[in-house]
Amino acid sequence: QVQVVESGGGSVQAGGSLRLSCTASGYTGGNYCMAWFRQPPGKEREGVAASKSDGRTTYAESVKGRFTISQDNLKVTLYLQMNSLTPEDTAMYYCAARLYDCDSGSWWQDWRYTYWGQGTQVTASS
Repeated sequence: QVQVVESGGGSVQAGGSLRLSCTASGYTGGNYCMAWFRQPPGKEREGVAASKSDGRTTYAESVKGRFTISQDNLKVTLYLQMNSLTPEDTAMYYCAARLYDCDSGSWWQDWRYTYWGQGTQVTASS
């Protein structure tokens, strides 16, 4: 059983930066996809970025050039470096994982992920 736990949320001024972390435990090997999602107040959950088991990454258009997803060498911790935050980035951010690889056509579909963290709040104020 894989468990994921996020940390690192908080409140910043617009233009500021935050780094989120997601620790995955219980992973025993094989292909996987790990991703960050977010749910702004009153809106549906949306995909932010995903990291494949081969290290390739993919991003939502709204965060390209500002956010960077990465993993540590042991592939047990997923990070999301968020720069140039705007009020539109304010949301609950979730880490998600599934035990098969990402693909460009489905990484953003939240229903494909089996394992979810509890979420961490990110607030960027103007």
